[in-house]
Amino acid sequence: RCQQLASNLLHLLPQHSQQLKRAARLAPAPCRWNSGLPVNIGVLFVPQQEAWVVERMGKFHRILEPGLNFLIPLLDRIRYVQSLKEIVINVPEQSAVTLDNVTLQIDGVLYLRVMDPYKASYGVEDPEYAVTQLAQTTMRSELGKLSLDRVFRERESLNASIVDAINQASDCWGIRCLRYEIKDIHVPPRVKESMQMQVEAERRKRATVLESEGTRESAINVAEGQKQAQILASEAEKAEQINKAAGREANAMLVKARAKAEAIQLLAAALAQQHGNAAASLSVAEQYVNAFSKIAKDSNTVLLPANTGDVTNMVAQALGIYTTLTKPQAVKTQDGMPQTHEDSQSPATEVLKAEQGSSS
Repeated sequence: RCQQLASNLLHLLPQHSQQLKRAARLAPAPCRWNSGLPVNIGVLFVPQQEAWVVERMGKFHRILEPGLNFLIPLLDRIRYVQSLKEIVINVPEQSAVTLDNVTLQIDGVLYLRVMDPYKASYGVEDPEYAVTQLAQTTMRSELGKLSLDRVFRERESLNASIVDAINQASDCWGIRCLRYEIKDIHVPPRVKESMQMQVEAERRKRATVLESEGTRESAINVAEGQKQAQILASEAEKAEQINKAAGREANAMLVKARAKAEAIQLLAAALAQQHGNAAASLSVAEQYVNAFSKIAKDSNTVLLPANTGDVTNMVAQALGIYTTLTKPQAVKTQDGMPQTHEDSQSPATEVLKAEQGSSS
């Protein structure tokens, strides 16, 4: 009726067309519950999922159930027809201010169902309009408690809060809100640009952090690999040294010891033969002479005897030392006493005299 009246006024008052169009747009939608009322002819057939509210002489009488029903003409009147199906209502777009003072444009969809036809008929004049206004006001109040970032993250909790608030108020109207869904959230252009810049900065930050973590993990893996390689190399070297010490070097030492023992035995046998002492004297003299050729090679400090240029005296001195070392020790006398001190020291005395003469 309001829309029809507004359209008639548009033809009568063209100078106020803009104001009348705005009034027609803001006028409430026609009530679904009062449209298409059937006429009482005595016998009525009520469709399934509908409830017809009957008044007798202007007073509530009863609610007709689906199927065949009988009424008294002229006395009974069908006053309301309520649909028991789920009703979908489009909540118009509205502006709301968040906790951080950002203005948003939000619209949604509301799902309702009539639970009590009597309360829906007599509890409120226009249930659909009342629930729509309640949803809008509840949405504004709930958005005022959240910041802009939380609005996008907590849409499910926001929908649940709006449903609970609507059900608390619409219980006396016989209507139950099943769910509420936010369709679109429109952000101001400048806020949208700042959010886009924030998202890009966050993504660059995450990329930098991931790259640094990858570099760190790579360095750690390389260090761990080098550490393991060094440990394995040291263990291998240790095992190799143990194997060498236990195997080849031990066998080499045994072979050297056996060879040296055999050489000593052969040398002792050679010395025991005829002219063995003369051969030993010659060998000692050769070694004594060769020693002087290596004195200046091992150190800068060299100690030389006074007669270094006299080879004959050097050979005589070496033979004297060998004779002194190889001369048999003093034997005991028949009464068990050793020889006199002078006899036992005579070879050494001669050697000392010979050395003193050569040095002088």
